[in-house]
Amino acid sequence: MNKEIRTEIFTRFRNENPKPETELNYSNPFELLVAVVLSAQATDKGVNKATDKLFPVANTPEAIYALGVDGLKEYIKTIGLFNAKAENVHKLCKQLIEQHNSEVPQTREALEALPGVGRKTANVVLNTAFGQPTMAVDTHIFRVSNRTRIAPGKNVVEVEKRLVRLVPKEFLLDAHHWLILHGRYTCVARKPKCGSCIIEDLCEYRDKTTD
Repeated sequence: MNKEIRTEIFTRFRNENPKPETELNYSNPFELLVAVVLSAQATDKGVNKATDKLFPVANTPEAIYALGVDGLKEYIKTIGLFNAKAENVHKLCKQLIEQHNSEVPQTREALEALPGVGRKTANVVLNTAFGQPTMAVDTHIFRVSNRTRIAPGKNVVEVEKRLVRLVPKEFLLDAHHWLILHGRYTCVARKPKCGSCIIEDLCEYRDKTTD
């Protein structure tokens, strides 16, 4: 796939959705960080149901830390892997308080040093909370990048690096959201909805479907 086709793909994404946003509910960088940590192997809708109850009660590192692990579990027990996530979020809050003056750090290295925060989570926070042109590759973006051939790769890091290099700079800040929404609602895993896809004529997927 050449640069002109990629440019047209992202131009269409932008025309359809000029200001894409995460589907996680949050009002500040700390809430986003917690929500993204909780979203691992869970749906955004499921996380929102939990955080819509948690954040009005506790939405600072001090407040969540004060809940204790067991207290936090009561709010997030509907989310998969909630036991491990409660432990991580509690430790994360302690670390933010002790090492970052209760502020969410704005570098990947500092974010990845927090409990429960991996490369993908760090990239989401850097992009969505702080407006950095990072690329958080989840299963949706990995699938779309390989299926369309926008930026094929054997693993998520390879796809991430190719997307950062190949997506035209004017689209890079919002590319993460466009790709994840496209994978979530159109280029779905089992049977992509090619017939209603706005980039079907540009996509290089060989087994296109009609819907």
